Amino acid sequence: MIKIHRLLLLLTYWPPFVTAQGDAVVLSPSVPYFEDKQRGWFWYEVLPEPVKKRAQPETQVDQEKPKPDSKQPSVVEAEVDHKAQAQTAVEPQPLSSAWLKQNLEHYLNQAIDDPSPENVAAFYYLQRVMMDKAERFTNAARYVVMSDPQLDETVRRPVATYAANEANHQAGVVAERALKAIAAQAGILFFFRSDCPYCHVQAPILAMLENAYGFKIYPVSLDGLPMPNGFFSQFKRDNGQAAMLGVEQTPALFLIKPPKQIVPLAQGALSLEEVTGRILLAAKEAGWIDASEYQTTQGVRNTPMLLPAAGSIIPSVTQDPLSLIQALQRSAQMRSTP
Repeated sequence: MIKIHRLLLLLTYWPPFVTAQGDAVVLSPSVPYFEDKQRGWFWYEVLPEPVKKRAQPETQVDQEKPKPDSKQPSVVEAEVDHKAQAQTAVEPQPLSSAWLKQNLEHYLNQAIDDPSPENVAAFYYLQRVMMDKAERFTNAARYVVMSDPQLDETVRRPVATYAANEANHQAGVVAERALKAIAAQAGILFFFRSDCPYCHVQAPILAMLENAYGFKIYPVSLDGLPMPNGFFSQFKRDNGQAAMLGVEQTPALFLIKPPKQIVPLAQGALSLEEVTGRILLAAKEAGWIDASEYQTTQGVRNTPMLLPAAGSIIPSVTQDPLSLIQALQRSAQMRSTP
């Protein structure tokens, strides 16, 4: 009885009310127990979650505020006017070649869609203007070209029949002399297979090359067998030379000059003219014959080449036609081959 009395006395004089927030026990100085006893002892009472405030909608003033990236109508109109002025400034001159290129098709389509006499005549008048411009350019071009040997292609290769025949004759004479000179210092390495039909037809061509110019042919059999037609019966068996030279197809031809110079010619069948042409080109690139001699073997007269050195012509020179012509002429004289 005494213990119960003490307990009641303790509860009466305990001012704070014990509440729970989360995992922590909190003493609340609010309502005493006896005035709110119907709640009981909620030591771990879960408090309601606070209500989140909803985002306030944008006010009409905020919606009407212009975005930082947006442009005012006056600015947009100014830009449009500026672009229109720029387009007007670059508009080509009427009836110029650039103007005709842009507008002639329009006049043609207009005449097709509405073939009135005026539309059709307008198109044909513009076409006549273009043709007259082309004729005027052609006449001026012919005069300029025939007045300058560096521009006249007939200087390099004549078009008249008798002159072309003479150029071909000279080319043949010089080519034969050059091929014999090459054959005196180089030979042809010939890789073949006994079952390769292209090798069978290539062999007679190489025999003609050997008889005509004196080239020494060095035949190498990849399968170790001779060709059935009897050509080049004295051959060597491949001991890895083909793989070293990258032979993938037969017949394979290489121009060899002792002791170590080897120049590829072809991996495939060639005619006699193709073989001799590739030999001459390979010899020119290897420095065995000079460029002037090689040009003659092609039936073309050797003339200065318009190939200026890199950086030799500054941009300002290209703005003036006369200065550009003089610069190209000087570079051609400096780089001309004797």
